[in-house]
Amino acid sequence: MFIKTGDKVRVMRGKDAGKEGTVTKILKDKDRVVVEGVNMIKKHVKPSTTNPNGGVVDTEAAIHVSNVMLLDPESGKPTRVGKDDKHARVAKKSGAAIDK
Repeated sequence: MFIKTGDKVRVMRGKDAGKEGTVTKILKDKDRVVVEGVNMIKKHVKPSTTNPNGGVVDTEAAIHVSNVMLLDPESGKPTRVGKDDKHARVAKKSGAAIDK
């Protein structure tokens, strides 16, 4: 998978197309990512010690990795990811290294 936690991505398909956010979690076995502020769902939770009232909570759901594109660190536009001799991940549009 070419996307890692902390990457800036843009959603390209689905109900949240055009939204941008940071990847907070990766589910490798299902090829999905959780993006901050994208694909919000309502989840019914039971009362617990952390949430004594329970109720309906807004939370982020996972989105398939094929529906997001990494943002170019120089231009801020969506780009594909390549590889070169010095860096593991490189933006195809500008050639800028994505790795920190």
